[in-house]
Amino acid sequence: MRIIISDGEPVTGGNLQVDVEDSGFLYGDSLFETLRAEQGELIWVGQHLERIETACRLSGILFDRQLAQQGLDEVCRRSGKTTARVRLTVSRGGPDGRPRQLVTACPYQPPATESYRNGVDCVYAANRRVNAVSHLPQMKRGNYADCLYASRQARAAGAFEALFIEPDGMLQEGAISNLFLLVDGVLLTPPAGDLVLPGIARAEILKAAKKIGLPVREQPLHRKLLADSAEVMLSNSLFGLIPVRSIAGHNLPRGPLAATLRKQLGFPFDST
Repeated sequence: MRIIISDGEPVTGGNLQVDVEDSGFLYGDSLFETLRAEQGELIWVGQHLERIETACRLSGILFDRQLAQQGLDEVCRRSGKTTARVRLTVSRGGPDGRPRQLVTACPYQPPATESYRNGVDCVYAANRRVNAVSHLPQMKRGNYADCLYASRQARAAGAFEALFIEPDGMLQEGAISNLFLLVDGVLLTPPAGDLVLPGIARAEILKAAKKIGLPVREQPLHRKLLADSAEVMLSNSLFGLIPVRSIAGHNLPRGPLAATLRKQLGFPFDST
């Protein structure tokens, strides 16, 4: 059952009214964060609020953090002890310049235990990652058409995720995830900026790796590095960290690091 809080007020029956001149509706001129709620607790909520607050400031959108926190707390309370996908959306609004906040929650089913154990399949996205404000990579914008197109392509192919790759073979990120490679005992990930979002889970995984003494390095990753990788993994705030067993039909090795890092991430990811 979907829960909706619009500008701090619960919406019943799913009857949400949107101004036809709202720039978020017309042009995707909005920002959003997606969080996981588990047993009434929001995961990494402070980090998500910090990122969207920064994005709003850079975009010139007024952001009421207290209102956002109240909406998040309310949908979490209403979702009870279930596992939920929670989204906070902030639109620039209509001609009056008044922004709108929308908090929604719906049930979330994490990947199966077998996927965490055996890995998931990926494909390369047919389209390229597009970011019209690549100089401001902190933004997670509502104009998400490039990622949605790639996600639909992955599902149509029976894959878990689509990976964006540049014509020169440089790997970027997944449609809904960040990418990690373990090469020669070093955890590698593409540097945030331009076309790579500084994911919340990505930051937590880098901290977890350093905590266990694993060297980490942010560097451009060419597709050729996959052949030297001991493990390939994906991260986001919903599923945490999951190993990849194949990309475009090419099998990849799997190892224990993904499970080790999930233990470091803690609740609720340490149980997978």
